[in-house]
Amino acid sequence: MSVGSDNRRADRPGGLNRRRHGVLAHETDALILGSGAAGLTAALAAAVAGLRVTVLEKADVVGGTSAMSGAGTWIPANHHAAAAGIADSPEEALAYIRAAAPPGWAEREDALWQRLVEASAPMLRFVEEHSPLRFALTPEPDPLRDLPGAKPRGRMVSPLPLSRFRAGRFASRIRKSQIPELFTYHEAVETDLYHHPYRTAWQLWPRLLWRLLTNTRGKGTALIVGLIRGCLDAGVRIETGARAVELLKDRMGTVTGALVEQRGVTERVTARRGVVIATGGFEWDAERLERHFPGGADYLGSAPTNTGDGHRMAEAVGAALDRMDQATLSPCIPVRHEGRIMAQPVPFHTEPNAILVNRHGLRFVNELTFNIGEALDARDADGRPVNQPCWVISDELLPYRLPPARWAAQADPSWLHRDDTIAGLAARIGLDPAVLEATVARYNAACAEGRDGDFGRPSAADAAAKGDKRRRGGLEPIERAPFLAMPFSRSILGTKGGPRTDDRARVLDVEGHVIPGLFAAGASSANPIGTRGVGAGTTIGPYMTWGYVAGTEIARRNR
Repeated sequence: MSVGSDNRRADRPGGLNRRRHGVLAHETDALILGSGAAGLTAALAAAVAGLRVTVLEKADVVGGTSAMSGAGTWIPANHHAAAAGIADSPEEALAYIRAAAPPGWAEREDALWQRLVEASAPMLRFVEEHSPLRFALTPEPDPLRDLPGAKPRGRMVSPLPLSRFRAGRFASRIRKSQIPELFTYHEAVETDLYHHPYRTAWQLWPRLLWRLLTNTRGKGTALIVGLIRGCLDAGVRIETGARAVELLKDRMGTVTGALVEQRGVTERVTARRGVVIATGGFEWDAERLERHFPGGADYLGSAPTNTGDGHRMAEAVGAALDRMDQATLSPCIPVRHEGRIMAQPVPFHTEPNAILVNRHGLRFVNELTFNIGEALDARDADGRPVNQPCWVISDELLPYRLPPARWAAQADPSWLHRDDTIAGLAARIGLDPAVLEATVARYNAACAEGRDGDFGRPSAADAAAKGDKRRRGGLEPIERAPFLAMPFSRSILGTKGGPRTDDRARVLDVEGHVIPGLFAAGASSANPIGTRGVGAGTTIGPYMTWGYVAGTEIARRNR
């Protein structure tokens, strides 16, 4: 592994590469596998605590799926909310998570929930103190607002834009996103960018021009730039093109490092304090995806390097894998990105003239349900999906009101199905024409009545969520030919299962015992908040928090 990096501690004794038994040897205190939000937060926490830290990234670019994200971040009881006069507490957040959780989850996850709500706010303050990242509140409420502990505002934040130049030698090596990072998350939520992209861009042109001139971006790019800068300033060594292939253990069963392949050379990297697995999900491993998500996915929206490396390595040293059927399932449209058709999050199913039907041609859920992914992924006793394939049914107005839908049809011509009649449309997508005609007629009757008696979809846009312009809602008949059908089964932005951990991010074996020296965070661990999210940012927020927990725990560990 090359030494040339920004690490200020690389010249310490034991910090240089040297030949040992025919392989390149490198020693560090904490070894972080993966450069997404969880891994970089873990690295920053360990480095600030005084450890020599090495981050290994499998790809030639850094940031993982976090760099591709909108970077909406759910952080309860954070200091920005307090500054805005919004009262919140870990206890209220815990009550909310407990009320939102699927039946039976509390028995195994409650200790992790408690650690999450206690560590989230300190994590955010720590990151802002030790990096150029600055977060700001968004207008979004907790989406499950009728539950105990829910808040109308204050738990959702997102980073302010940063110039990629702040990332130093990694400025041109931040993973590119399939979503427009020129806009911030706040602008995506607070403006009508989805429905009027050109008008919105014109309204914002002075700031957009400045960002272009200064190489400044928002969303996931800003998040990773800030974390990279913080890590470099703290002396973290970051290596790209370095794939960990095997965890190393001593005779006592303690994880002591990893075998790493980089540019044709195999290296034994020794980690005196331990290893943090933060390598992302397994959704790009077709075999494992089919095993845990029968029927696969329409589109994937994560880093293609998410092939389950961390899962395989952890399993090989006896780790218990858990929650493997959980994922971030998001409404998405197809977009062409770096030579692939990938998922781009766009809630096109919430348009007033759109309904969602299952494989029988029937509506089965209120389309404005926040955790729509759970309904899509409902399973039978054998683990097979009961609703898929699912479809969004609409009419000719949708692509005109929502330009991203037009662009999606250009990116993947097989995505959009058209016909002059509902019966003809049903035949094109393999549904019973009579059933689909009856479903659409029933919805149109509900629109005329102004009340959805079947699923309680509101007849007007949700006033409580008026700060989020992305979702229109309401009831409007589907009556203008040509009629449209778009697949809406699963689009996965990241799986959420992996090595089981305790509330200190320590990986557990199949008997529930701690594997000494091994930690996991982010999409590489069994997420205590699975498919059923509690806010728009229940990936990035908890992932960073578990990275922070792992980094602080590895620093406390004596070797």
